[in-house]
Amino acid sequence: MTLTMDDTSMQTLADLARFLSGSARVKLKAVSRRERYAWVSATLAKFKYWHLRKKDKSIVKGYALRMTGFSDAQMTRLIARRLAQGRLSRQRGRRHGFPRRYNLFDLALLAETDNLHQRLSGPAMKKLFQRAHALYGDRRFERLKDISVAHLYNLRATPQYLRRSAVFAKTRSVKVAIGLRQKPRALGRPGFLRVDTVHQGDRDKAKGVYHINIVDEVTQWEIVGAVEGISEAFLIPLIEAMLALFPFEILGFHSDNGSEYINDKVAQMLNKLLVEQTKSRANRTNDNALVEGKNGSIIRKHMGYWHIPSRYAAKINAFYREHLNEYLNFHRPCGFPTRIIDEKGKARKVYKSWQTPYERLTSLPRWSQYLRPGVDAQALKAIASRRSDNEQARLMQAAKANLFASFESS
Repeated sequence: MTLTMDDTSMQTLADLARFLSGSARVKLKAVSRRERYAWVSATLAKFKYWHLRKKDKSIVKGYALRMTGFSDAQMTRLIARRLAQGRLSRQRGRRHGFPRRYNLFDLALLAETDNLHQRLSGPAMKKLFQRAHALYGDRRFERLKDISVAHLYNLRATPQYLRRSAVFAKTRSVKVAIGLRQKPRALGRPGFLRVDTVHQGDRDKAKGVYHINIVDEVTQWEIVGAVEGISEAFLIPLIEAMLALFPFEILGFHSDNGSEYINDKVAQMLNKLLVEQTKSRANRTNDNALVEGKNGSIIRKHMGYWHIPSRYAAKINAFYREHLNEYLNFHRPCGFPTRIIDEKGKARKVYKSWQTPYERLTSLPRWSQYLRPGVDAQALKAIASRRSDNEQARLMQAAKANLFASFESS
């Protein structure tokens, strides 16, 4: 609320000067902006502002500033308008407004797709929009397919998007002569796998479920499994089953130095499959970075950080096998880095290529030569095209909701 005063006692310039010096007594009352404009117009006319000397004009202007609370620049504009138009009235802003390219329907579609795919990165989402429009003929993505990644993040910050989007909680956050201590060298060939374990936490001394994550280095083809414990009795059968789900021949198996993988049983299994076993080197934190990044962006995003008892491992593994793995490999775009050398000679990676693992596999020269016996290229194509990205994501999210509901009911 703006305050002004009853200035009926102000009749001369001397009265104004005395007021500005702080010696005059005034009576305050609340007025609107329209009333202040009218008061300014009347005061300028009352003291014949335009016929005063410069010194006296500054007294009248200072008095008006004190009374109205306007800025000096605003008062200067009001005085000029009063001289030009003979009156003062409140003017509405005439700011230029750019036409909206993305409407509420686009925001709702963005939020829906984000919720289905659990808010992927901007380039990955843009790739999904392009696939939905070009590959699956969904005309709703006509505008979103051309959105810039920067503006996609702008839309995610709008109130209209936030009302529709899902809310994600922040994160709470021995030397053995088995396996070669080296980084695998894929040289552009699929079949060199990275593996890691994610534990779903302990509670009251009870172990949670263990997730096994295996990712191919070249195509980022990913198979996820779940097991009650990481003893040999649980782990060996699961790893054998997971390796059989990869469509190409397995050539390498790389892990950190955890005892669940660096042991005689795993080594014997891999030797039987003629797979080279390697392990991370000391002080080389990036040796297994690919799968560790997938742990956060896939397993933690979908399964969370809270404790899930180990007795649910079979249900989770069935969800992975029947729904999540197909979604990850045929419908979720991944970023593939390009190594460039800048003007200073420093090597860095940029992510300009976004493809699903299936698309990446089929983009390799003579890619069918890498398929293992019994895997047909047409069968893979049929799996990729039988559902759109959003349809598969919706099916996967519904299955996940049923999975979590079963935890609560049992």
